[in-house]
Amino acid sequence: MGSSMQVTLDSRPAAKVEAEALVSYVFEPEKEQGTAVEGAIADLDKAAGGALSRVAAAGELTGKMLEFTLLHFAPGVSAQRILVVGAGKRAKFGTAELRRLASAAVRYLKARSVKRIAFLAREGERGADAAEAVTEGLILGNFDGDKYRTDKKNPPVESAALIGFDAEAQSGVDRGRIIAESQNFTRELGNEPSNWLTPRLLAERAEAMAREAGLAIDILDEKRIEQLKMGALMGVARGSVEPPRVMVLTYTPEKLTPGAPVLGLVGKAITFDTGGISIKPSNDMEKMKFDMAGGAAMLGAMRALAQLKPPIKVIAVIPSTENMPGGRAQKPGDVQIAMSGKSIEVINTDAEGRLILSDGIAYAKKLGATHLVDAATLTGAIVVALGNVNTGVFGSDRDFIDRVLASAKRAGEKMWPMPLDDDYRDLIKSTIADIQNVSGGRGAGAIVAAWFLREFTGDTPWVHLDIAGTAWLDDAKPWAGKGGTGVAVRTLVDLAMNFNGRAPAAK
Repeated sequence: MGSSMQVTLDSRPAAKVEAEALVSYVFEPEKEQGTAVEGAIADLDKAAGGALSRVAAAGELTGKMLEFTLLHFAPGVSAQRILVVGAGKRAKFGTAELRRLASAAVRYLKARSVKRIAFLAREGERGADAAEAVTEGLILGNFDGDKYRTDKKNPPVESAALIGFDAEAQSGVDRGRIIAESQNFTRELGNEPSNWLTPRLLAERAEAMAREAGLAIDILDEKRIEQLKMGALMGVARGSVEPPRVMVLTYTPEKLTPGAPVLGLVGKAITFDTGGISIKPSNDMEKMKFDMAGGAAMLGAMRALAQLKPPIKVIAVIPSTENMPGGRAQKPGDVQIAMSGKSIEVINTDAEGRLILSDGIAYAKKLGATHLVDAATLTGAIVVALGNVNTGVFGSDRDFIDRVLASAKRAGEKMWPMPLDDDYRDLIKSTIADIQNVSGGRGAGAIVAAWFLREFTGDTPWVHLDIAGTAWLDDAKPWAGKGGTGVAVRTLVDLAMNFNGRAPAAK
């Protein structure tokens, strides 16, 4: 899981630390005749007998974002290599860029079979937040989804020494490790082929994680799902020979204040989505193994929270099934009765995520959630709107939406608010049932899906994250390999850790 990397703080001067590679970063010079070699990098250059300034004078080391400059055997430096990464403009640099840069450096060095690295902090990034971002970046960059390959190309980096950080940095390292390993746990689940991760197998993985983390877990099998009258989930599950599961994980703080808010996390875990009777085109269908990324994100967030111990109770409800076109599969035009009692006309069986989430939301409310966040690879329409950059954010409560967006900003995950006006409600009106699962037209697909979910949230403050465009990387980036991204884990962890009832009104 890339989690075996040891990250430690080292108080020695950078030039004295023995490593296969010493990593740091430079900014674009502010003025024309300026140089990127300044501050901590100038000190390193001095120890290296001017090796870096000579490279800069030759026109390299421009500081452009993610430009790599590798020097071997610089005199006066114990590390065998110095890797300098461009960090762009100082004014645009923050923890998100620092995290990404650390990931990219690990991936660059991994490809060169480097096992032991050191990371030199720059002035301005030496505290706990910076140490957390670097630790996360290193551990996330070390992850590769090559579990089933017999010839593993890039073996993981084994250890990283963090140099030049201050005394508070250790808490950041500890936090960063917990969060990044949990995000990698989510990515690993997203990468699993659906034959190796059926709903029952996912439930087993969830149970093993919960036991290890010390979380309470309850697995609802098909009998209990039926007893609870989760008709929307059962409708989707009918088409598959694999029985459905609902995973319920609970974190309870040691000091539980009566009447305190309870955060409910609901994640879509369709372990494979063929579309059902409204079958998908075969092109790219193999990626539908990651249609459980929302559920996996909730599992990853719970894994982290069990160790970070937020002050509030958190309940995760993760409905899971395959969506298959079997002989007993639900058909377009069928009506299902959801757990909440609402009747749903199923116009398109490929709009199944919203069906299983509606029962997940109802159950989370029944268990006492006062605030709800769901995450789901829900619509192709959100990918049309926001591409693979931003997660779409919908919700019923402005304050709560703002808090989730503030957490996303702190966590360095790009999210963008989408509208949910009452005018869109008409799109899910059905003639024969309370609501239908898609609209007749082509427009506003992501909003229609969000409105459908809103029907089941009542007056509970709720936020919906449509991660269809952000949960999977089709092409490797310098900072991450192809596959599951583990998106939303860091945002949800931040939200729970800073959660205390309602947010103060925005100024």
